[in-house]
Amino acid sequence: MDDSKIIDLLFERSEQAIAELTSRYGPACLRIAEGILNNRQDAEECVNDAYLAVWNTVPPQKPDHLPGYVFRIVRNLALKKYHENTALKRNSSYDVALDEITEFLPGSASVEDDVAVKEISEAIDDFLETLDEQSRILFVRRYWYADSVEELARLSGRSGHYVSVRLSRIRKALKKYLNGKGVFV
Repeated sequence: MDDSKIIDLLFERSEQAIAELTSRYGPACLRIAEGILNNRQDAEECVNDAYLAVWNTVPPQKPDHLPGYVFRIVRNLALKKYHENTALKRNSSYDVALDEITEFLPGSASVEDDVAVKEISEAIDDFLETLDEQSRILFVRRYWYADSVEELARLSGRSGHYVSVRLSRIRKALKKYLNGKGVFV
């Protein structure tokens, strides 16, 4: 079933919509949540909560890109759960990924920081468009989906060292790009 039909089912309030979401996007949602949480049970809970959030927000929302909408909800719920779980301790796999790009992220929450986050977000989107496809995939999978270097190596058919070096070079290029755009981090 295609995405527009799933959205139609959500607007009709048909429970079949959740079954179709689970069938079509369940494994990817679970992988996103597990990549952040490293805990199958918490990941499954986040995915179920995401389905409930989709049910509660569509309608009135009508997402243009259903998988992106669902994946963003899963990711946000997983991050919230991650922060709850690690308030006093560190989860090495996700913290390592975040630590790699922390220098590009503002530290406190204020109106100025909200503007800075939007500016940085737009600049990163523009930067990603300058990358070749493999570099873009590595960057997004590492820093959005929280895939480990080992997982990226397996998926790309390269060594872990190659992936680490490539990510390091991408981060350096990102920093240079942001500085060139007047976004100083």
